[in-house]
Amino acid sequence: MNNEPVTPAAGAPLPFDPAFEQIPEDEAQTSQELQDTLRQIMEITLKDNGHAYRSVHAKGHGLLRGTITVAPGLPSHLAQGAFAKPGRFDAYLRFSTNPGDILDDKVSTPRGLALKMVGVDGLRLPGSEGDTTQDFVMQNAKAFTAATPKAFLKTLKMLAKTTDKAPGTKRALSAVLRGAEKVVEAFGGESGTLKSLGGHPQTHILGESFSTVVPILYGPYYAKLAVVPVSAPLTALTDQQVDLSDDPDGLRHAVEAFFATQGGVWELQVQLATDSEKMPVEDASVQWPEDLSPYVTVARLEVEPQAAWSEEKVRAMDDGMAFSPWHGLAAHRPLGGVMRVRKPAYDMSSGFRAEHNRCPIHEPRPENPGDPKPLV
Repeated sequence: MNNEPVTPAAGAPLPFDPAFEQIPEDEAQTSQELQDTLRQIMEITLKDNGHAYRSVHAKGHGLLRGTITVAPGLPSHLAQGAFAKPGRFDAYLRFSTNPGDILDDKVSTPRGLALKMVGVDGLRLPGSEGDTTQDFVMQNAKAFTAATPKAFLKTLKMLAKTTDKAPGTKRALSAVLRGAEKVVEAFGGESGTLKSLGGHPQTHILGESFSTVVPILYGPYYAKLAVVPVSAPLTALTDQQVDLSDDPDGLRHAVEAFFATQGGVWELQVQLATDSEKMPVEDASVQWPEDLSPYVTVARLEVEPQAAWSEEKVRAMDDGMAFSPWHGLAAHRPLGGVMRVRKPAYDMSSGFRAEHNRCPIHEPRPENPGDPKPLV
């Protein structure tokens, strides 16, 4: 096998080669341990709260419906998978924070965005046959905090031991970690570890940009995807502080207040890999250099004013939907060990929630016959 770095012509996307994925002999064991650890988190929170929450990203801050418009005239290397044809598609968005327990927002951790695109056609990934949805699961970062599945499992086991324990201590620790992160950033740096443990700045979640942090297939290529705010009301919220002093659900209330009076627009962007050494598949902690391959817009995501949280939406979306990067088109198969070992855990999590909440998990379909709606 030739493991020499592969670099195509300058700026040209790199075709995906199966040799880019290297599967350790004990990966199945790591995957099982990961699944067991995540189930442990869910069992603890179920016992303490009487409700089955997700094993990670348990706390939601906004449940929204919107529309994705795929741009016309995309060049062939960008017109792939869910973005192969111009059109308008229904979309569902869930904003969240990372931990598996429901914490006071003053414990400030990284944020997530789960996006479900409805009405896409094409060959499906195993387990999602018969559906027409494409899920993208994102964080407000450009790379994952752990390089490998084993490193991720080690961190997760440590966090699992603190599930639903010492909330006051977690708030105090978060304040200390935020201060440490400010010092790091004052010198031009950034610490994903500090942020993941509670040192994320207390900023508005709607001002964040999100990415898949780890690669996925993009037709014959491989890439990372991002969702970036572009409308003025959203970009004004980037790095804007949110006062959480007297409100444990301050992020949710901030999202509700925003969408009660106005809408928002984001761009869906793609960063295609152009260098197998600098844009690896198996090291999830590497931020791909944007000077070699900038993010390029392929679609527009629009959300009109609406109630961003309600009992009806919680039942239909928070409890009734699952978001998994393994639910979608074969053209967007998740890549790398961190993605591979999580697949059984996503299946376990949705089944656990469906059973204990007595709310079947469902996949939405386009509301109107003939969707996606062709552009004119």
